[in-house]
Amino acid sequence: MLLSILIPVYNERAVVERSLSMVLGAPLPENMERELIIVDDCSTDGTYAILQRMAAGEPRMRLIRHAVNQGKGAAVRTAIQHANGDFSIVQDADLEYDASEYPVLLKPLLDGRADAVFGSRYMAGVQTRVLPFYHSMINKVLTLLSNLFSNIKLTDMETCYKVFRTDLLKSIPIRSNRFGFEPEITMKCAKRKLRIYEVPISYHGRTYEEGKKIGLKDGIQALGVILHFWLVDDLYERPYGRAFLNNLSGTPQYVNWITRLVRPYLGDAVLELGAGIGNLSGRLMAKRQLYVAAENDPLYLHALSNRFLRTPNVEVAKLDAVDGRQFRELGRRFDTVLCINILEYLDHPEETLDAALGVLEPGGRVVVLAPQGKGLFCKLDETLGHKRRFARTDLETMMQARGLEVENTHQLAKMGALSWFLFGKLLGQRQISKLWLKLFDKTVWIWRRVEFLLPWSGLSVIVVGKKK
Repeated sequence: MLLSILIPVYNERAVVERSLSMVLGAPLPENMERELIIVDDCSTDGTYAILQRMAAGEPRMRLIRHAVNQGKGAAVRTAIQHANGDFSIVQDADLEYDASEYPVLLKPLLDGRADAVFGSRYMAGVQTRVLPFYHSMINKVLTLLSNLFSNIKLTDMETCYKVFRTDLLKSIPIRSNRFGFEPEITMKCAKRKLRIYEVPISYHGRTYEEGKKIGLKDGIQALGVILHFWLVDDLYERPYGRAFLNNLSGTPQYVNWITRLVRPYLGDAVLELGAGIGNLSGRLMAKRQLYVAAENDPLYLHALSNRFLRTPNVEVAKLDAVDGRQFRELGRRFDTVLCINILEYLDHPEETLDAALGVLEPGGRVVVLAPQGKGLFCKLDETLGHKRRFARTDLETMMQARGLEVENTHQLAKMGALSWFLFGKLLGQRQISKLWLKLFDKTVWIWRRVEFLLPWSGLSVIVVGKKK
């Protein structure tokens, strides 16, 4: 295995050589190698010349230099792009953190229990230097606020020592250029529902006279970063067509509305196609003997595996929704197949229905929820990766052509259809405002009760087909 050690450096000529020597000699778990990804953030005090000399004779060191000073977050972002390891750890170039504690930090990851490990300076470590009271209190207040908005319980959000599975770290976009990296990555790990562990570490903090750089201004900016990424769901490095799955996690009343309509049609053995991050699975799997949450995307599969790690009646399966062979390889049959917000992404949705019928028991049901209204198709759909919107009759005809008896249909979110028309068709917007989603969610209880009074079709439609 390989550990990538990500080292941002700026004006550390007095300590950088000793610090990197300690990192090169630090103990690692058995059968693990290391690579040092060093990003000099345009040092002006001679640090870069020292780094060049050290890197010239050390094959485990790779040196990158920024043309202009950008900040710690920018340097870490650059280092992540060059990381090749199975795991990545952020290591400051000063002597505040003890590299000999790498095995302690890596253990939860190597045991398969964690996706990220934070080293806490406020748990019972081996040794910690006593530093000014106000600096420690600011750290603890920022950690408290981060916990409040991210709904996780950390003791030290601002710690430098953060270790990640590299594949997950590379999938998370880093926007903060300075010390806002710490609250940003914490908030995004929480929203992605990564398994985060904390372990105690030693801390040999510096005073400002000794070279410490973070200050009150950075603390205020950190608060702004916490609030910003609480509101903004910017969770994946590359655009994900089904990014609305993450927004749905912040609209529990709307998700409950969907589950209330779908639940009466569920049997004891359910297959959910395109389960995403498990927003619906977590509500529908209760009281089922078997619930298979199927996905093809590796990041969503990881999220599902984390979410249902200790749920005995839920299985997570890798499944391409258009590959009939993979359906057959499941080796079982189901009395319900859910296609919730998936057919609109497929070039040939009828192939998925054919594959679903192959694993459906006679008398079983296929439940489809899809965006409705061909005339509503707009830039919002394009941003989400939709290839089409459906008419209700299209879905009914598709089911009937495969021998399914259309048992029922439900209109859903008529007020949502009006909003989609205004923001998407008339105003040409490409993204759904999280604030608007929250407002809609808080008023779902009203719209659900007045749907029958509104004369137009819903934003989505549910069609239930029964196998003869």
